[in-house]
Amino acid sequence: MHAYIFPGQGAQFSGMGLDLYENAPLAQELFERANDILGFHITDIMFEGAAEDLKQTKVTQPAIFLHSVILAKTLGDTFKPDMVAGHSLGEFSALVAAGALNFEDGLKLVSQRAKAMQKACELQPSTMAAVLGLDDDVVEKICAMTEGIVVAANYNCPGQLVISGEVDAVNRACESLKAEGARRALVLPVGGAFHSPMMEPAREELAAAIENTRFSKPNCPIYQNVTASAVTDENEIKANLISQLTAPVRWTQSVQQMITDGATHFTEVGPGKVLQGLVKKIHREAETTSAQYNVNA
Repeated sequence: MHAYIFPGQGAQFSGMGLDLYENAPLAQELFERANDILGFHITDIMFEGAAEDLKQTKVTQPAIFLHSVILAKTLGDTFKPDMVAGHSLGEFSALVAAGALNFEDGLKLVSQRAKAMQKACELQPSTMAAVLGLDDDVVEKICAMTEGIVVAANYNCPGQLVISGEVDAVNRACESLKAEGARRALVLPVGGAFHSPMMEPAREELAAAIENTRFSKPNCPIYQNVTASAVTDENEIKANLISQLTAPVRWTQSVQQMITDGATHFTEVGPGKVLQGLVKKIHREAETTSAQYNVNA
């Protein structure tokens, strides 16, 4: 069975999507439509902007979404997923690719999500840190014992977990994790504490937008971050999307469940190859590839 997976924040690079724009007429049309929907030329920042410009959450999230979704749409008849999943922001790309959301609504939601997260980040200093070389339960236990808000946020692959919360609490947890034997506990250059209780103001703001958006039954199951299980019910999809901002990304568990349910081949749709690397660390025998656009789309 063939799974298609969609990356999240961090996969961006200057020049992303330019080859698509120049070589696939459908892609050019969709990028121009995106500029109109967003009210600014995001293509200028994607194709020619500096890395610093692309790092702003309000730009990064729609940029990665557009690259992934437009690439999926240029695959034409070859895009026949048995299942889909996306890492954090990538879940929105997966939902549009699987027909649960239309292009315009998906882009509007991603833009609103990015702005809401940016606002939440500015309310209180917060951060994230990558922890390597410890079992998940050890990291969870140390977070629970640490004073202040710090939680497990991204279960990326065995031995690689990202924690998230208040700056001081994350720093304290990193010291404890190193003492416990972590190979690395490194604060990340991110704007705030994504997938933690610190995102509650953004969750409330996004909830209203999601509730007012029309969702359809997807063409195949989507393995959502919050549950790490196959979902096809529109109301369940919406509820999980709302919960996602303050809940952890269970990527390890999602990939494991997809494999249990029959996935043998994973195609990453979007910039970079981060998810392929994580899939290989979760299940070495899995086949992984990058999606290639179709110029005739």
